[in-house]
Amino acid sequence: MESGITPSTKPSFLAFYLAWAKRQNWDVPDFHVLVCHWLETRGDLAVLMMPRGHAKSTILGVYNAWRYYVNPRYRILHQGDQDGTAYKTSRDTKSILQRHPWTREMVLRGEISFWWVEGNDDERNPSMQAAGILSNITSSRADEIQNDDVEVPKNIATPEAREKLRFRLSEQIHILVPGGRHLFVGTPHTHETVYEEQIALGADALILRMFKQEFRIEKAGKSRHELPFIPEFVFSGIHKGARLLKAGVDYRMEGRTLVLASPGGELIDCYAGALWPERFTAEELLKRRQRTKTINLWDSQYQLHAKPIQQIRLDPARITPYAVDLTIRRANDAVSLFLGKVQVVAAACRWDPSSGKLKSDLSGVGVVLQDDGGRRYIHRVAAVRGEIAEFDEDGKTIIGGQVWQLCDLIKELHIPRVSVETNGIGGFAPTVLRAAIKQRKLQCAVVEVDSTSNKNKRILEAFEPLLLSRGMLWAHMDVLIDPDTKGKAIFWTQMRDWNPAVAEQPDDLLDAVSGAIGETPERFRAIGGNSPAGVVEDWRPTAGVYEVAFER
Repeated sequence: MESGITPSTKPSFLAFYLAWAKRQNWDVPDFHVLVCHWLETRGDLAVLMMPRGHAKSTILGVYNAWRYYVNPRYRILHQGDQDGTAYKTSRDTKSILQRHPWTREMVLRGEISFWWVEGNDDERNPSMQAAGILSNITSSRADEIQNDDVEVPKNIATPEAREKLRFRLSEQIHILVPGGRHLFVGTPHTHETVYEEQIALGADALILRMFKQEFRIEKAGKSRHELPFIPEFVFSGIHKGARLLKAGVDYRMEGRTLVLASPGGELIDCYAGALWPERFTAEELLKRRQRTKTINLWDSQYQLHAKPIQQIRLDPARITPYAVDLTIRRANDAVSLFLGKVQVVAAACRWDPSSGKLKSDLSGVGVVLQDDGGRRYIHRVAAVRGEIAEFDEDGKTIIGGQVWQLCDLIKELHIPRVSVETNGIGGFAPTVLRAAIKQRKLQCAVVEVDSTSNKNKRILEAFEPLLLSRGMLWAHMDVLIDPDTKGKAIFWTQMRDWNPAVAEQPDDLLDAVSGAIGETPERFRAIGGNSPAGVVEDWRPTAGVYEVAFER
């Protein structure tokens, strides 16, 4: 706990900050005043989110100096994404203490990673300890722990990396003394950002976006668009194709209706209420927009939305959902399979057993249907675990296991063929599955597949062409939404998180579904009626069509 001088007996942090700003000849924007007041009065658990370039780390360095000015016994553990990043704030804080007109007489001792303020008699725990989030700090104690931009692309690229980051953050509660303060400062880099998790835990939050008002038109294919406000900036595109549209030239406003001069179907972003207009002029905004590679990166770093900074290569939001089940129809001695009103002309099931894999305990099963127009329907995705097969006491009769679950699926969905990826397990799984199918008296072929091509390439080639053509890839709601939690299902999460540049990542379900998609042929619905004028007749020879009767 704090002891000695308390904040109430010395000037506020705002006064301390303004005195430093005067010495530095800074023009202090209004939102810096807001941040100073918030940092002093916030709760014990707090989150500060500000856009890139808005001086959040600069303010934090002055805040730390004020803390030591108020109470020399105060102990801060400052953590960044790595040691070097944390040292920057430590060095800045030390420099401010040595040069601020109110603290330049204070005596400091120690190195950048560990240093003490005169008046701190705790030789075991320094006034400032700076370290990376993955560094060993288990023996430390602190009155305040600061996480300054600990979430970066390198430590959130995969679910395993994000879990490791969260484990390190969870250790901090054992370092913080009772009644201590916990501060998170930064910008989100992923949809599962640590900042939103802290807010969900009840943290005080100050979120200052680059623009207070924003409105996005995903594809501006028409000229007129109703907006909820009058925009001050209108951008089109991102990265190399980004432009700042000019009022009266590229667009005009009719009340709150945006009228585009020449709509081309591009992305349009409308903004108003700039946080720091004196610093971020139109020219500066356009420069940053053109140098930002993805719209997700722009949204996360400037508008502070929880999104992955890389472009999602396989966006599950582009899949069309449906909620109808399969039905069998019998008429005129023929059997047909329908998905609602759509007739199914092909079905594929891929089983990718986990046996033989070093880094997975999940067997993926994907069932993909197809209509005569070539559309694919991801009808069932299952994550099956347990033994490949469970046998009765006689050692021959199969009574459970993954093959038993597959037999249930084959019977329910009328699956005529199952392909089994045999990498790592030889012929064991297909052989046992055939035995289970025979025991259950089902009619279903089992085909062994040995995949030798690069897995990420297979997944990309299966999914991306369908996702780039709206309406060509559908999925049952149970595939996309977990019926128990009403949240995103495992398949959705794996698809959203998938990165083609990462070799080891959770992709078992993706791999199974991509295999099933690859086994459904490309189809083109025939066009009826007369042949259009100008069509060249097929000159290639044909042997004709014959009816042949076979004797049995």
